[in-house]
Amino acid sequence: QVQLVESGGGLVQAGDSLRLSCAASGRTFSAYHAGWFRQAPGKEREFVAAIHRSGGFTYYADSMKGRFTISRDNAKNTVDLQMNSLKAEDTAAYYCAARARAGFVNSDVGRRGAYDYWGQGTQVTVSS
Repeated sequence: QVQLVESGGGLVQAGDSLRLSCAASGRTFSAYHAGWFRQAPGKEREFVAAIHRSGGFTYYADSMKGRFTISRDNAKNTVDLQMNSLKAEDTAAYYCAARARAGFVNSDVGRRGAYDYWGQGTQVTVSS
């Protein structure tokens, strides 16, 4: 098992940047693929970005491409999400997720059911 704890959320203005971090504990984090999802009030949880356990492949939701960057440091057991040019519509609770199964194909990366472990989330609020 792995435990995930997100941090770095807060209140920012439109156009600002924010960096979220997900710290993993438990089993060796390099064995897990990881992703970030977000959920705004009244909406379903949606995919933001994902990263292969090797760190060699990254995936993004179309609306986040060019603004968000996912990265990981397996030595530190962390996965980060750098968010630039934030918009009011980016306001949501952001969740880190990890997948224990070895395969990680395109049909997996954005699917909530493909992930086995979830953090508690960190709130990001962007004022316009």
